[in-house]
Order: sequence, then structure tokens, then C-alpha cells
Amino acid sequence: MNDLYPLRFRPILKQYIWGGRRFQSVLGRQLGPGPNYAESWEICDRADDQSIVSAGPLAGTKLRDLVGNRGPELLGRHHPQGRFPLLLKFLDAAKSLSVQVHPNDEQAALLAPPDTGKSEAWVVMAAEPGGTIYAGLKAGVDCAELETAIRQGRCETCLHAFQAAVGDCVFLPAGTVHALGAGLLVAEVQQPSDTTYRLSDWNRLGTDGKPRELHIEQGLAVVDFARGPVGPRQPRPTGRPSVDRLLECEKFVVDRRQFERVESIGGDRRCHIIAVLRGAVEIEGDAVAEPLTVGGTVLLPASLGEISLKARDPAVLLDAYLP
Repeated sequence: MNDLYPLRFRPILKQYIWGGRRFQSVLGRQLGPGPNYAESWEICDRADDQSIVSAGPLAGTKLRDLVGNRGPELLGRHHPQGRFPLLLKFLDAAKSLSVQVHPNDEQAALLAPPDTGKSEAWVVMAAEPGGTIYAGLKAGVDCAELETAIRQGRCETCLHAFQAAVGDCVFLPAGTVHALGAGLLVAEVQQPSDTTYRLSDWNRLGTDGKPRELHIEQGLAVVDFARGPVGPRQPRPTGRPSVDRLLECEKFVVDRRQFERVESIGGDRRCHIIAVLRGAVEIEGDAVAEPLTVGGTVLLPASLGEISLKARDPAVLLDAYLP
């Protein structure tokens, strides 16, 4: 049996009407024709969307098979799991996403088939002037007011909004009404769910010339009306000068690592998902000779213990893991 090593995966590209081509212009990906490359699912374990190892002795292996067959090595202290418990993706919002909301674990468990809830976090990688994040409802907005605004085509009047800046981290627990505005490229860490209720779509038409489907009743039923406006989180120190804590919740932890030479990671009996936000980094034990560059992601199995990361240029990394 092959030992585990830093695992790179083939991205799963999704095309939607709001996407663009910055996966190529910013992240250096080779894209096919068309303008609407909206999401790149980097590490994902869902029935119809399986990340597949791209390099090394395990090339061609599905993430679900690693969870099932190599769970103790991969997940360490968080074994066993029915599937890999996090999903990391990039979103390129050339146009604004729909206004949406996601159920929590208890609500999603009642679906057919059952799913997990979807709490998520965005970290802004690029922002055009005026790029807006809509996060949470304005103070005092209740169900009746939101429903009226949705049905009258003016949902945005109920939403809290702010101008996004590179480096902003926004935490969106399940039940939070939200939308990513045009001009933003973000990394998203989330529970491995794709259950989304679309409350409003800015009164636009889909590719078929018809309005896209809304899920007003289902969405209103899962909105947390006790949660008001949501803004960018303030990074907290961790005791290591190179590591800031962007957020910590019951579903995941997200740190930002900034360094110029060599750093260590791991040794805590957890697996870690690393995404490069700036610069480039060499990873000890990597099966690929080239360093991981902007937009590159890797899954570090728990069994690796502490390994070294060497910055080629001043590097900024996203580090996501389970609590």
C-alpha cells in the first residue's frame, strides 16, 4: 500500500450565467471556450462531484475512496467520516450571484435525500472597484418584510451590503441571506453541501430567456431572522507571527499564513487544506516538482505529521481544517 503524501486534485469546473474567465487570467488555469466559468471545486466529496488525485502513486483515486479506505491516515483525529467533511472552491463573479440562503444540519437532514447543512466562508482574492458583498439582513427586517420585498422585485432593499477588499473574510452560517456581487473572486470554505434556496435573482433572465427558478417558500423557512448585518471578520493572533485566525466555528477553522522563508504545518493529528492566495510555495513530500502557485490547492493528510512549507516568493496561504 502506498504511503499518503500531499494530495493535489483535478479541479471540477462549473459554468453558470454569472461566471467569467479569471480562473485563467488570475489563477493561470487553461479554460475552454465560453465566458461563464463560475466555480472551480478544488476539494470535494459529493456523489456526483468527486475530486480525483492528479499526481503521484495515487493518481486517479477518488477522494471518497481515500476517506473509505485510508480514513485513519487521511483524517487522523476526525476519523471516521461518511465523506470528506469540507469543500473548498473558488468563485469568479463576473456578474452578481443570486440572493440565496442555505439550511442548517437539522433542516437539511429532512430533505430527500438527506444532506448536511451549509455554513460557508468567503476570503476575497480579487476585487474590482465597487465590488459588493451582501451579507445578512438589515437590522429589524422580519419574514413578512423580506417576502414582500422579494415578490416586488426589490429584495436588495432588505440586505446589508459593504464594499469588499482583498483579504476580507466573511463568515456566512447556515440561515444567513447572502449574495456575492459582481467583480469579486473569492475562495470559499464550506460544509460539503450544495443545497441552495434562491430568494431573488436581480430580475434577470437565464440562458433560456426565462427567469431562473426561485425557492421563496423553502428559503424563507430556513432564514435566521435573528441574525442581522454581517461584516468582514477581524483576524485574531494565534501566538505565531505568521498565522492569523480568520474564523473558528463548530464546522471548520480558517487561518491565514503569511511568510517569506520556511514554515511548518501539521503535527496536530488533523488533515489540512492549503490554498495559495499569493506567491508560491514548495511542499515537503509533494509528488509534483513545481511549487504550488496562486490558486493551487493541496490536501495534507493527518498521517504526514509536521512538514515544511518553503516560500518561493512572499506567500499568503489559506489553511482550512476541522476544529
